Amino acid sequence: MAARAHRPDPPGGRGQIAAVAQYDVVVVGGGAAGLWTALRAAEVGGRVGVVSRTPLSQSASFWAQGGLAAALEPGDSPARHAEDTIAAGRGLCRPAAVQVLVDEAPAAVRDLQTRGVDFDLDHEGRLALGLEGGHSARRIVHSGGSQTGRELTLKLAAMVAADERIEVRERTSATALWSDGERCFGVITDIGALASRATVMATGGAAALWRRTTNPRGAIGAGPVFGAAAGADLADLEFCQFHPTALSLPDTRFDGQLITEAIRGEGAKLLDATGERFTDELAPRDEVSAAILAKTREEGSSSVRLDLRAIDPARFPNVFTSLVQAGLDPTAEPVPVSPAAHYTMGGIAVDLEGRSSLPGLYAVGECSCTGLHGANRLASNSLSECFVFGGRAARASLAEPDPGTPPAEPDWRFTPPSRDTRDAVWRRAGPLRNPTDLAALIPDPYPLAKAIAAAALERRESRGPHLRTDFPDTDPALDGVHVVRAPDGSVRQETWE
Repeated sequence: MAARAHRPDPPGGRGQIAAVAQYDVVVVGGGAAGLWTALRAAEVGGRVGVVSRTPLSQSASFWAQGGLAAALEPGDSPARHAEDTIAAGRGLCRPAAVQVLVDEAPAAVRDLQTRGVDFDLDHEGRLALGLEGGHSARRIVHSGGSQTGRELTLKLAAMVAADERIEVRERTSATALWSDGERCFGVITDIGALASRATVMATGGAAALWRRTTNPRGAIGAGPVFGAAAGADLADLEFCQFHPTALSLPDTRFDGQLITEAIRGEGAKLLDATGERFTDELAPRDEVSAAILAKTREEGSSSVRLDLRAIDPARFPNVFTSLVQAGLDPTAEPVPVSPAAHYTMGGIAVDLEGRSSLPGLYAVGECSCTGLHGANRLASNSLSECFVFGGRAARASLAEPDPGTPPAEPDWRFTPPSRDTRDAVWRRAGPLRNPTDLAALIPDPYPLAKAIAAAALERRESRGPHLRTDFPDTDPALDGVHVVRAPDGSVRQETWE
């Protein structure tokens, strides 16, 4: 999709800034959360700008294999969905955020259906609901088996492109937030400054900050880095979910390739070196990952095996095709898997309307932290989160007052992490952590790497995927306690209602 805005010449030097354009809302990020937020803000009457570093069809959301979790089955209920979410979150979910998600997710799914999003149907024409780890009922809505991200992104991109109230700037990179530390006035990009009453970060997660990851290389946590530099609080940075079933083919481009959890929901089994099952494949992800790590330590191996031989390849065509491209035959023998960084629960701390601690700045999707996921995200809650909380942020952002005269251009500019940083984060803040390695990560030049280490040092326990070898037990005194990082780098503990 081509952007409707042309690229003007950049403005003069810093301190002599002039806005290229003025909007009611600027959304930074072209994935599911950003596109939905932009669309809903425009439909409420706002003039919206969207900044996307890549074409909209190439966002990280495009590759999402999971679905949307919503209580839609007759025997299911929002209360049951909430129970599963809270259980997976290991005592850290924000109850109010959970309630919002489970109450509003069913309507979000129906809204997408009315807009033409094609979800998988059963033979009677009803939504074909899948089962994934941690869920006590079938409540996962998919498209094309494991191609939900593709369907959503393409349909949303088309809707955004057709809305004359939205101006899309593809292949445009944000370089800083336009902030004086007291308020956000918009965003600085490589084509100049975009002024707005509200700025919504929807830049995705940070799982590619770990060298072994299921995510595209651009998922480096830019949103939290931008937010902290501008003056916003971050929270729950110590919690990165490691997906249990990522392909294990070290030193190849296929290493870390995601094998969707939905396959385990349909009967795929995890096997040890003797060919025996050793865990419940449908337990929450932190539990399955821990079981795999324990088994590999016991066996002295780098991976276990996922048996897909009972799965019809037609149900998950892109998964089977990608495995064949990697030189494997999943219909004939189990494939090697081990955990890889997949989803970050932490990000810019926001309320239930997406507001950060910095006036004028909002965040939605994986770069935000409402407290919904707690210490461990329940499978497929994240796409539902994009639509539920993206819609809320769209409405709230339009109520922002005129910020007045903007400040001078900030000196700070975003610099991406090096390969050395990604190696260091995997080694020192991977699935198993100790204080010596975490402390060694503090001097890292990438701001988010050192912030993750500081938060992990502050949480002196093991909870969800945060496993401290020196504090192997969960501390009940830390139930409901979130580690919050202030813009000055200090950390504090908070409880959220």
